[in-house]
Amino acid sequence: MRRWFSEVFPVSVTVLVAGWVVMIFELAGSRILGPHLGTSVVVWTSLIGLIMTSLSAGYWMGGKWADRYPKEYLLSYVLLCAALFILFTIRYHDAVIRTVTSRLNDYPASTLVSTMILFAPASFFLGMVLPFAARLRVKYLRDSGARIGSLYALSTIGSIAGTYMAGFWLISTLGFNRVLFLLVFVLVANSLLISVRNLSMIASISGLVCVLLAIWVWTRAEGRQKDYIDLDTRYNRVLIYEMTDQNTGRPIRMLRINDEKSAAVFLDGKEGLVFEVLRYYHLAGYFFPDFSRALMIGGSGYAFPQDYIRQYPDKSIDVVEIDGELTHLARKYFGLTDDPRLRIFHEDGRTYLGNTNTSYDVVFMDAYKSQLTIPYQLTTQEAVEDIYRILSPDGVVMANIISTLDRRTNHFLRAELATYRSIFPQVYLFAVQYPEDKERVQNIMLVALKNPKVPSFHSEDSLLQSYLNHKVSFPVPDDIPSLTDEFAPVDYYTSRMLKAVNSSDTDTSG
Repeated sequence: MRRWFSEVFPVSVTVLVAGWVVMIFELAGSRILGPHLGTSVVVWTSLIGLIMTSLSAGYWMGGKWADRYPKEYLLSYVLLCAALFILFTIRYHDAVIRTVTSRLNDYPASTLVSTMILFAPASFFLGMVLPFAARLRVKYLRDSGARIGSLYALSTIGSIAGTYMAGFWLISTLGFNRVLFLLVFVLVANSLLISVRNLSMIASISGLVCVLLAIWVWTRAEGRQKDYIDLDTRYNRVLIYEMTDQNTGRPIRMLRINDEKSAAVFLDGKEGLVFEVLRYYHLAGYFFPDFSRALMIGGSGYAFPQDYIRQYPDKSIDVVEIDGELTHLARKYFGLTDDPRLRIFHEDGRTYLGNTNTSYDVVFMDAYKSQLTIPYQLTTQEAVEDIYRILSPDGVVMANIISTLDRRTNHFLRAELATYRSIFPQVYLFAVQYPEDKERVQNIMLVALKNPKVPSFHSEDSLLQSYLNHKVSFPVPDDIPSLTDEFAPVDYYTSRMLKAVNSSDTDTSG
């Protein structure tokens, strides 16, 4: 038993800790990159690919060093190096991403480079742990397979524990910044356990220096006065701050989810919608004057549902929002109050569409996950068929899409247009900001009608007529295959447009 505690236990704990740290570090990475680069498949591909590459390099180098210097106390230095680079990520992540994105006007390249700088070094040293541990634990060939297998099992168990702890509890409870500090302190504690047991004075002093450095970075981060709210939910990184609306000069409170301006409200006590695109949802009253029940997929800050309740005292609206914490924030910071005509469902919009038997006259689609990207499961033929099913005979669906009208960059718009046209008899596009400009990135309202009767696009209401005047007058082809659950490259299509987004000053909020 004494031998187990002196030889087996420290190495086994180190392998377990390294696997635990790697997965939490990876999941927290999405929250670091999100506010600047989104959480698209490009970001996840870069994050997972770079960390796996770094781990592989660490495995290779760790094996070489372990064969040359099979000393247990050297593991303490490996852990300290990993802790130091995680501290670097904590302290400089915003500066690194801003610098890279300002110099590389290419979305995949800037994502890849930012990820490499922030996550590769720490992952490299974490990768060194397993081959070092294997070299220390294998004494005889006769049981080498069992010993190495047990170390791999421990590493995997640590990774599994880290995945569930981060995804279900740590990040949404502590926030990614505190989670990363937790990783630093765990790594330093593990390093001290090894160095003190081996009477390595230099390693112990180095560990204590790391602790002091971590405390210093912590106090600077925690003590900094913030004029904004920065928190993590189970699904998103959320920023809330106040600013002046450029269009009206009125003070507003902004909700930013990952990298997108998602909702805003005026703070001067006057009513109104900050985002222009939300006003276009009122075209529902033109296309279906007698509508009474609406569904909105994507609540965010609940700006439009609140305006809907004010504007239509005899109508009701159901809102589906996957992130229940956003509803809590909307109540606290964006004026959301209970109303019997407003029902809220906390689940994925696609599952709600598939399971509900409620009939609606209008469906408003406004769900985004990151940089201009709609969750793919809400864009496919199967999802649109569900929308068609729950609509009344004269029903209308209105979907907010951010795109250009230029066929060189509007691949997603054309694919979504083809998808809706395969289900609905009538589909129209309304360019919210620039109806005659094909190259500008803007909000485009897709309107699909279940009734085959062609409207006149003329209204006695001057405000509605101003919206109708923005109907896209030139043909937009639907020459890209419809999106399906099997094939929906939404992130890929969007990434092809992001270069145009980065060079555009268009505000595509809402």
